[in-house]
Amino acid sequence: MFDTADDIHPLFEGAPSTTEFKKLRKRIVRQTREAIEQYGMVERGARWLVCLSGGKDSYTLLAALTELKWRGLLPVELLVCNLDQGQPGFPSTVLPAFLERMGVQHRIEYRDTYSIVTDKIPEGRTYCALCSRLRRGHLYRIAREEGCSAVVLGHHRDDILETFLMNLFHGSRLATMPPKLVNEEGDLFVYRPLAHVAEADCERFARAMNYPIIPCDLCGSQDGLQRMQVKALLDQWEANHPGRRQKMFRALMNARPSHLLDPKLFHFEGLQRRDRGT
Repeated sequence: MFDTADDIHPLFEGAPSTTEFKKLRKRIVRQTREAIEQYGMVERGARWLVCLSGGKDSYTLLAALTELKWRGLLPVELLVCNLDQGQPGFPSTVLPAFLERMGVQHRIEYRDTYSIVTDKIPEGRTYCALCSRLRRGHLYRIAREEGCSAVVLGHHRDDILETFLMNLFHGSRLATMPPKLVNEEGDLFVYRPLAHVAEADCERFARAMNYPIIPCDLCGSQDGLQRMQVKALLDQWEANHPGRRQKMFRALMNARPSHLLDPKLFHFEGLQRRDRGT
């Protein structure tokens, strides 16, 4: 499946030749393809806006989608987009230079949402929720301008589990990030092709490829997040019981409405018992 001297995309130049890395790369690509097929993401001839933040997850997403397209297994056009939100210290030349060097079709958009967020959110509070809403709005706009049918994000399996627990502990609902949804306006899909991929695999892959990773804490608002507490909880469970994350993820794919408590999902009033005499 992998490269010969004359068969390699620039994104994979310099890839480690170890058996361990080849297995890692193959697993990520396979799991990405499984999610795309399982959740019906492909519309033949569609154009996807692939969001690249510069973090390990979005690099892994770009590499996996490029691999699939390179192998003729993903019949869509990919347009990579980075939204520079004006955070202090953001290295604005890193991603344009990287994408040019890789020969990847892309659009770089500058929007100073950081100033809006810092103006609206009191000092010491977390910026993430408002920052995310503003970013999402701009990405939807860019997708429309570029004729894309889907916005593609780099959320992985662990993001999905953390969101589930956040909703459970703090939101009083059973919900998480779905691999596929339609935006509120109803005109764009949102895809998460890394839904089956572990965060640790994204970390190992991006580091092994030596991609220029940009940290996600430039705004200084990350400390003390409830999400970090949930992540630590999951880390502890995984350390004490290896495989716990994957079992939890499988549970999200195996819901039984009749064994939950939501009467909107299951018609409890309609349940009938069978008379013993019949």
